[in-house]
Amino acid sequence: MAAHGYWDRTLLDRIASIGADPMDPPELAIQKRSLAISTTLSSTIACVWVGSYWAMGLIITAAVPLIYQVVSVINLVIFSRTRRFRFFRRWEHTAGLLFPFAMHLSLGGFIPSSGLVIWSFTAPVGAMLFSGRRAGAYWFIAFLLIILLAALLDPLIPNKTDEIPKWVLIMFFSLNITGVSLVCYLPMQYFVRERERVTAELATERERSERLLRNVLPSSIAERLKIGGATIADRTEEVGVLFADIAEFTPLSADMEPESIVKLLDERFSEFDALAELHELEKIKTIGDAYMVASGLLDGRAGHEARLAEMALGMLEVIRVRPPLRVRIGMDFGPVVAGVIGRRRASYDLWGDTVNTAARMESQGVMDAIQVTDRVYHRLKDRYTFEDHGTIEVKGKGPMPTWLLLARK
Repeated sequence: MAAHGYWDRTLLDRIASIGADPMDPPELAIQKRSLAISTTLSSTIACVWVGSYWAMGLIITAAVPLIYQVVSVINLVIFSRTRRFRFFRRWEHTAGLLFPFAMHLSLGGFIPSSGLVIWSFTAPVGAMLFSGRRAGAYWFIAFLLIILLAALLDPLIPNKTDEIPKWVLIMFFSLNITGVSLVCYLPMQYFVRERERVTAELATERERSERLLRNVLPSSIAERLKIGGATIADRTEEVGVLFADIAEFTPLSADMEPESIVKLLDERFSEFDALAELHELEKIKTIGDAYMVASGLLDGRAGHEARLAEMALGMLEVIRVRPPLRVRIGMDFGPVVAGVIGRRRASYDLWGDTVNTAARMESQGVMDAIQVTDRVYHRLKDRYTFEDHGTIEVKGKGPMPTWLLLARK
């Protein structure tokens, strides 16, 4: 049974791939595949009517589905080579509408033909699936006109099936209803299944893209960026900024393989990321072997200064137990301007004196220590232990008193 299902799926996929183009958008690809299956199924089922009416001596009636089969096969071949979908579907809609009506006339009306004109209903169904709702509406109107014309002509056309037993007519009624149902249902089921599959794939890709966006940007900023509109730029008066830099990493990595360098940084920065998430801080970016994080930027909650201090102490502990790396950390509090820059590769960044000062605290800091400004010291001195590091000459700022954050009290 499993092998039989495999071959069924393989055959179905081969039929569906007729006229396929790898560059087709998902919706068009589904339409092409579904119509190829529908055309093949209709042409195959037509064998029943060709054989049956031929055996009963109704040669003209038998010739109608035979012509349909031949032309449909030719149309499939042309479609497989030219991939001209518009021509292919227009022919199939037209054939689906007119050929059953021609057989209906050749047999003598509704009852002699066992309601064969119901096959014309495949035209509006196919048009709705493969050409859209508007086209489906037009073809449905054409179907109603065909039925109206068939009803008007019914008393005027001679019955060609007087000698056919009643049970045969009943059997043909059943076959017509079943055949139309199959030709409408199976391609529609395939169409819906493929659309659901593509929708699921798109949802997965959307989720992956959104997850990637949130890895690059803070969640609230990512949401604003998705909505679109004006440039994202904010001024916040009280923000904590922390810079950390892996000290002497360049000479350390000189003799390392590229994979080892990336793996080492990824492991340490992943631990920093976990700390930022634990303390509900905003990771801003990494630049080479430098790491930047901020507090009080987006949530505006009180106590963000202490959370940033805990982050700094946690980073020192991570490095302490993960030799041979060493780190310098700098911190400052104050106003910043934040915003998103770039279109193709958007990034969220901070600007201002606070950012520059925090960077100077790091670059001119002490190995395996957290150097902070006076502003940090005065905000946290009641909860943390500091060591006076004296006044240092800070590039672009002049003499500044600095402190080393040591531990929680």
